[in-house]
Amino acid sequence: MKSIFVGIFVAAGLIAGGAAAQTTGTLGKIKAAKAITVAFSGDSLPFSFVGSNNEPAGYSIDICKRVIAQIGRAVGEPNLKVNWLVGSTPDRLAMVASGRADLECANTTQTLSRLANVDFSNLIFVDGGGFLVKSDSPINKTTDMGAKKIAVLGGTTTEARLKNMLQQRLVNATVVPIANANEGVAMLESGTVDAYAGDKIKLVGLAAQAKEPAKLALLAEDLSIEPYGFALPRNDSAFRLEVNKALTQVYMGGEIEPIFAAWLGKLGRPSGLLAAMYLLYSIPD
Repeated sequence: MKSIFVGIFVAAGLIAGGAAAQTTGTLGKIKAAKAITVAFSGDSLPFSFVGSNNEPAGYSIDICKRVIAQIGRAVGEPNLKVNWLVGSTPDRLAMVASGRADLECANTTQTLSRLANVDFSNLIFVDGGGFLVKSDSPINKTTDMGAKKIAVLGGTTTEARLKNMLQQRLVNATVVPIANANEGVAMLESGTVDAYAGDKIKLVGLAAQAKEPAKLALLAEDLSIEPYGFALPRNDSAFRLEVNKALTQVYMGGEIEPIFAAWLGKLGRPSGLLAAMYLLYSIPD
């Protein structure tokens, strides 16, 4: 009889241990707090920005809300409180790396150097970097930017790639790091800088919100390719799995179509590259 009780207690311990293992790391932290902290960009329309009701909004935010719902189901807390923290790209990555934020949802490019400090989810978008100029500007391509000033968000992949491109093409332009996107557009409109470098779709959104949109133009030339993902804590495969489960559900279940239409539909259908990305990151069970 004693051996039977011992067996029962051992089995119970193993079951309890298994349950605990499922809620350690970031998932355990979220379960204990019944809350999740998410870093986002406040000025990256149409991906991530502070909306008219002072709440986060955008393409990335809509996807992020599906991810949060999946995390809530995974930890048994379907009504997780969400603490939103706004910040620049370096700030958001630092929040995740330090544990201040559990997840980052914006338009953040996955790079090898960033993977040294944070992990990333499967891709949520693929964009290209480009240049916004005045419509009457003599600038038509990068080689026209000699002795010109180019604004770019400081601490971003676009800044690094811009400097590298200028160096490789022997273009003697001045790179002007700025703190936020609206500052870049204001400097361009006032003539303080001659061009503003950034992700193309974001530049389109900024131009549409400008005082006189018709006076701004997007150059056809690409600066870079930008694969976006959600930044996650490093070495937490259980948490990353739940995030990627949610992304697969969004892609395979068709939810991506109304999300894309709501925020990017005015630009047309998804490109062939983006459509392929949705397909490739729809991971089967």
